[in-house]
Amino acid sequence: MSVPHNQAARDLLAFYAEAGVDALVGDHPVNRFENPAPAASAATPSPPRPAAAAAPRVSANLPPRLPSAAAPPAPEEAAMAARTAAREARSLDELRDILARFDGCALKTTATQLVFADGNPQARIMFVGEAPGREEDLEGRPFVGRSGKLLDRMMAAIGLDRTKAYIANIIPWRPPGNRDPTPQESVICLPFIQRQIELVDPDVLVCLGKPSSQTLLNLKDGILKTRGRWYDYALPARHIRAMVTLHPAYLLRQPIQKRLAWRDFLTIRQELARLGLAQPQD
Repeated sequence: MSVPHNQAARDLLAFYAEAGVDALVGDHPVNRFENPAPAASAATPSPPRPAAAAAPRVSANLPPRLPSAAAPPAPEEAAMAARTAAREARSLDELRDILARFDGCALKTTATQLVFADGNPQARIMFVGEAPGREEDLEGRPFVGRSGKLLDRMMAAIGLDRTKAYIANIIPWRPPGNRDPTPQESVICLPFIQRQIELVDPDVLVCLGKPSSQTLLNLKDGILKTRGRWYDYALPARHIRAMVTLHPAYLLRQPIQKRLAWRDFLTIRQELARLGLAQPQD
């Protein structure tokens, strides 16, 4: 028995609804990626095409079109480029110039300037923090803000100053808003600070804060568990002593923990005295 026409239509619509079809497109498929030329109207003939098209008028109120910026490299490519570039540096000055030309870290585009290092490159002790803050970004030197002034007092308590120490950061550009650097940013910048440590070749390395200790020493525990201990940091030709202590910025937020940092700095002084780099403590 034949099905009435209206019943067949209702059955077809029900099938489409169950299949998820909710709009009628057309009877024939259309290639939306194709860009056909518009058809000329049969009623009105198209005007003759001019020999040369006039240049479009540009409004004086519109800004000139800027060339599009190149896409930043993938983190893996940037890290590989950083390793290659860092190995080329034969001196701290060359490393600084290479960093100034390096475009693999997006932090460079938002920072005011490169914050490379401060202190004496011939010093036998090197301090490494995490990243510059606002004052460091403006001045171009690490640890010059509130935390830097506290670090100066901590060093002075064991007979050190910036003529007897070398100071740097894992990240040489300030993250926007003083946020924490991302793991990708730390990985990209790691070859440069590693090469910086190699070129300074200190006898004692002090990691200021958890990010520095985890990045340089590959530690997993929290800072309160790892601070106050000696670790080995491998240079190409030898191992050096590395100490983990609390970052001055953390001590400004938690002044009660200064007693722990004081113990760490006394231990550092003892090691410097053992190496003949400081007078023994009275």
